Amino acid sequence: MVDVWTVLVVVAVIILVLPIAGRLITRIRRIRMIRTIEEMRTTRVITLIHRQERVALLGIPLVRYITIPDAEDILRAIRLTPATMPIDLVVHTPGGLVLPAEQIAMALKRHPAQVTVFVPHYAMSGGTLLCLAASRVVMDENAVLGPVDPIIGRYPAASILYAARIKDVNEVDDETLILADIAGKASGQMQEFVRTMLAGTVDPESRARIAEALTGGIWTHDYPITCREAVGIGLPVSCTMPEEIFRLMDLYPQAMPGRSAVEYLPVPYRKKGDRR
Repeated sequence: MVDVWTVLVVVAVIILVLPIAGRLITRIRRIRMIRTIEEMRTTRVITLIHRQERVALLGIPLVRYITIPDAEDILRAIRLTPATMPIDLVVHTPGGLVLPAEQIAMALKRHPAQVTVFVPHYAMSGGTLLCLAASRVVMDENAVLGPVDPIIGRYPAASILYAARIKDVNEVDDETLILADIAGKASGQMQEFVRTMLAGTVDPESRARIAEALTGGIWTHDYPITCREAVGIGLPVSCTMPEEIFRLMDLYPQAMPGRSAVEYLPVPYRKKGDRR
């Protein structure tokens, strides 16, 4: 007769091992799919995927954002990519910290070969900044981008400036005046950054119009900018998403903590004939 405790131990081991094995299999499938897309398009494929993670056992949802480690990983991937090789960046993110988003955007802008950003579902705030640095943006017709207006503390910079503007200076406290000064600087800096990222992609008049639309506070920070609206304001966007990008996204289910948001094949690519 089989010992009950033996059965319980075997069941416990199976319960612990199966999820680990499942995640490993999914990761292998992701790597294969990334490599398939790279071979199809002759590009370096990088993913920046932020899903809502769940803490083991407790099941508490935690939203992930663009972070400094994300920037470090993507900058390393770009360094491993030859100057003549195009980059495909698949982005799925609610945004995140401004500094790493701007670092990634600047690195993409400096890459000499074509950079294509794919947005299968959404790339809000900092994710939109990455799109502005691309040579080409490909969105699903139902995907959305978002405004990149600065947020100072809890409030949009444009709203702080509006509040300070409509009141007499003698009626405004010092803290509000300080916030208004910071908001003005942040808005100017972001407008200039947007224009810089769009340089060489759209004409100067369009750059100014796009910068004003995305940073001027005409929309709330979480406003979903559809593919058609993005085209309407002058962004270089295509609304036809390749099917293989959706197949790749299918391999990013709601994951347990520990998965890196950024993935790529960490090897330096060389063209035939390049010196080693």
